[in-house]
Amino acid sequence: MSKNQYITTLERQIHTLNERIDAKIVSGQQYMAEAQKHRMLLRKLRAQKYDQKGGFFGRVFA
Repeated sequence: MSKNQYITTLERQIHTLNERIDAKIVSGQQYMAEAQKHRMLLRKLRAQKYDQKGGFFGRVFA
């Protein structure tokens, strides 16, 4: 799986999880497990996007 495909997959999973969290909020259910998974996926996504830019120096000298 290429890096772009991985990022797209992470974004899809986050979107699906957001919909599930929204449905639970509306129905008044607990959503702590989904929120933790959401945070983990966001960390992975940020790490991939940060790495794509070449890290610190890639952003400074871009």
